[in-house]
Amino acid sequence: MKFPGNHTLGDIAGILGCRFVGPADFPVGGMNEIHVVEPGDIVFVDHPKYYDKALQSAATVILINKEVDCPEGKALLISEDPFRDFNKLTRHFRPFEGFGQSIAETAEIGKGTAIGPNVRIGAHVRIGKDCVIHPNATIGDHCILGDRVIVQSGTVVGSDAFYYKKRPEGFDRLLSGGRAVLEDDVELGALCTIDRGVTGDTRVGAGSKLDNQVHVGHDTVIGKRCLIASQTGIAGCVVIEDEVTLWGQVGVISAITIGKGAVILAQAGVSKSLAGGKTYFGSPAEESRERMKQLAALRQIPALAAQLKKQ
Repeated sequence: MKFPGNHTLGDIAGILGCRFVGPADFPVGGMNEIHVVEPGDIVFVDHPKYYDKALQSAATVILINKEVDCPEGKALLISEDPFRDFNKLTRHFRPFEGFGQSIAETAEIGKGTAIGPNVRIGAHVRIGKDCVIHPNATIGDHCILGDRVIVQSGTVVGSDAFYYKKRPEGFDRLLSGGRAVLEDDVELGALCTIDRGVTGDTRVGAGSKLDNQVHVGHDTVIGKRCLIASQTGIAGCVVIEDEVTLWGQVGVISAITIGKGAVILAQAGVSKSLAGGKTYFGSPAEESRERMKQLAALRQIPALAAQLKKQ
């Protein structure tokens, strides 16, 4: 998430009410999670195990719960609770604006786009030309749809990320201030859920088609011309490259990559990154030919056991 206007380290420390290490006029451009940070961004870290990763990331400002040696060219925000203060920044720069009208006044809708009854289009949404949004769909705040996008009934674009910190009193949600972006010619079936990014974008590439009841987790990037069949669940921070096919009821773990042109057969469980151009099956998913050989060998066990008994 990029901040509107120009901001400094001193400005951000004032919003949070915390100490800082670095020049007060040190420029700050935005905030992001560690896997998508860019120079000028704030990243938060609240566990010593991840201090080095945060300090060596592309982020320029580290929101941290302990004063540490700061790499040259970077700055620190010292917070008692970085998770809480990251949420505070999200509330400040991308506040929830309520529901109001079914189509927010700040939404932009392109020529030729058809909007069905009972559709909710949030604040600052941008929808391109010749789209069709079927009845009872929801497009959350700040989300972007390209041209000729189809969203079927009951689908939610821009639902909150499933991201929590466990505290003694219960679970504390990390607020979602990112977006969901559907590029040109994307089609979503009925009852899909596309989570927004926490601070960045969840993206579905141009020409990709999602069947009914598909879930896409926060900050996942789906490439161009992908096919994803019904009841597939994709966790957060996944990269699915161009022209991948996921058949029905495939489950994909977070923070992995599926290479270009891969085909994942139905009910597979993807637990690690997979190379492109191959077909996979099973849970955990393996190349389909190898998995089929294993299944064929298993079918021989009863006959082999019977032979051993006769001997």
